[in-house]
Amino acid sequence: MKLSIIIPAYNEEYRILPTLRDYYSFFKNKFHKGFEIIVVPNNCKDNTLGIVQEFAKHKKQIRIFNIKGYSGKGGAVMKGFELAKGDYIGFSDADNSTNPKNFYKLYENKQNYAGIIGSRKIKGAVIFPHRKLSQNLSSFFFNSFARILFKMNYYDTQCGAKLFKKDVAKFLAKNYSEPGWAFDVDLLSLCKKNKLSVYEYPINWRDFRGSKLTVKEGILSVIKLFKYRFKSVKKEL
Repeated sequence: MKLSIIIPAYNEEYRILPTLRDYYSFFKNKFHKGFEIIVVPNNCKDNTLGIVQEFAKHKKQIRIFNIKGYSGKGGAVMKGFELAKGDYIGFSDADNSTNPKNFYKLYENKQNYAGIIGSRKIKGAVIFPHRKLSQNLSSFFFNSFARILFKMNYYDTQCGAKLFKKDVAKFLAKNYSEPGWAFDVDLLSLCKKNKLSVYEYPINWRDFRGSKLTVKEGILSVIKLFKYRFKSVKKEL
């Protein structure tokens, strides 16, 4: 098994099917049987699970793990990491913001890094359509705080396209502590503390309607950054 791709899904009945079709078709052509897609519906109140189950029929490369209660995006991704069998394990968003061709670029450029993460903030990256000013400001402040508080050099911690070596992914699944939207910072912080090299790679990203991130959740995520950093300092002391 060369590659495992985790797709967390929270109330994605209108967006998950085109994503699954694209990813399954693309990676089946690339790897034949040497890949898997693990879909992790979590706390869904719509028909996401039913749609995924229907699509997965007779497709051995599609696996499903349904989480009935709240797990957060991080909890869903980490459950996928725990179950995955690939030599490289990564995750992508259910809305196809990173299409399979662009996700594959991470795999092509992984070299011998412990991990490689997509970035919308460095030279060579493309975002379509152009984001609203409020979105850019929220993203700028969050990433700035993440860089300052955790002394990390990444310009885009929150891009929903990341890939890790198998042993690194398993380590992260056992040691993560932030299940919510800001879990990416937790993962990258763990990599930094354990001297695991993670490469930031420019990616093409398409914004789709229906984002689950609200302004309120964005503000709460920044607050969580401070709380998480305080806990880290306390533990170090």
